Amino acid sequence: MNNSFVKVAKILRISQGDLMNLDQQMTSITGQASVIDAIVAENNALVEKTLVELGLPKDSLAEEIYGALINKLSHIDKHLFELLDKPDLGNMSSTCGKMCEVAFQVFAPPKGLFIKNEKVTELLNKYKPDNLLKHFGYSSVGELVEKEGFASVVSALRFAQDQEWMHKFFDEAYSDLKPTDFEERDVELIVLDKKWVEVAEKYLEKKYHNVSHLKEFGVIFITPIKIDIPGETSRMFTLILHYLHEVPFYSALFRRYIGDSDFNIKFKSLLRGDVPSGQIMEGGQVIWRIVQRYLAKDNENDPRLFQPHVNPEAEHWFRAEGDFQRLSRMLKKDDGGVSLSCWTGLDFVGDFFKDRNGEEVLVSFNFIDLTMSLVKKGHIKYLYHHQEALWNKIFSEYMGRETMNRLIDENIIRGFIEL
Repeated sequence: MNNSFVKVAKILRISQGDLMNLDQQMTSITGQASVIDAIVAENNALVEKTLVELGLPKDSLAEEIYGALINKLSHIDKHLFELLDKPDLGNMSSTCGKMCEVAFQVFAPPKGLFIKNEKVTELLNKYKPDNLLKHFGYSSVGELVEKEGFASVVSALRFAQDQEWMHKFFDEAYSDLKPTDFEERDVELIVLDKKWVEVAEKYLEKKYHNVSHLKEFGVIFITPIKIDIPGETSRMFTLILHYLHEVPFYSALFRRYIGDSDFNIKFKSLLRGDVPSGQIMEGGQVIWRIVQRYLAKDNENDPRLFQPHVNPEAEHWFRAEGDFQRLSRMLKKDDGGVSLSCWTGLDFVGDFFKDRNGEEVLVSFNFIDLTMSLVKKGHIKYLYHHQEALWNKIFSEYMGRETMNRLIDENIIRGFIEL
């Protein structure tokens, strides 16, 4: 068995035979041969280059390599915290300041197509957000929006209103939207006032994300938690970059389908991030599933993860990591500088190394996996961003990255790319 197929199949947790069959079919379609060998050769070269930069020999233990990667990330995290003027999120609701300024300098998203503010207010009048109104003591939605701000109100809906209300609002309010209910406007990035934390804590039992987004409104919002754990600045800021790419991606899809008679059905499907189930190999045809979400977050053994697929989420991260070159230039210091650009191109990179017990352990070199692991203090070692990036890498090496993105756009509602 070719060692390249052994390694890639092991990383993806699929059978070597399935990977070989996929390679044969994709080679037949595209004329691209030895793709898996080329990916492994590139992976090995990047692993070796990174180990040299870390000052580690090739035979280092998995714990040593993981520790060195985490230490390097911790060093960068401190400098990023300083670059952003040591953000105190509890006092940034009136002006996001340096953090938002730097984010838009690193990547300025295009205008997007979003639901009009006045239409959302009209819908909220029909489907009263009673929890929010009661909490603030307002008698009308108009007063709520006027006093608290549109972006803050729509951001708070998901953690102030219960699931029953959210499902009803989503299913019913979005079923009758018309093209005239949308408008072109800028993506908005806000830090919520700390009073919204009290709202969230009142209604939420589990910890909420510090950064999230609302595709249909063009809003990216940050919940003002205290940043006091190594890695939190990096996680927060890279999530912002990720959403600055993701929101325009979906906005472009809204534009694509807004004239269709079944637009409302497609619109809600996109917002849900639907991923089709079922088998994907039919009649000898090669079919790649489009997976809009990180399924491994809910179930690392979801059977769809072990079938050929591409993931737009991984592509948003790829683009965010591509922004690191610009961010690195902003991080330069008189002491020789701090470079984030060393992680550009490592999204699909990882390898197996022996641990102290002599067992082979997969170490992800993916920046997002490492950042998430750092925030969790190493209690959870994330791998799924790396694995999903590798699936995208495989497809793009056969077909080209531009073609991959075009085919995702054209087929995302169906959920499959047929070759």
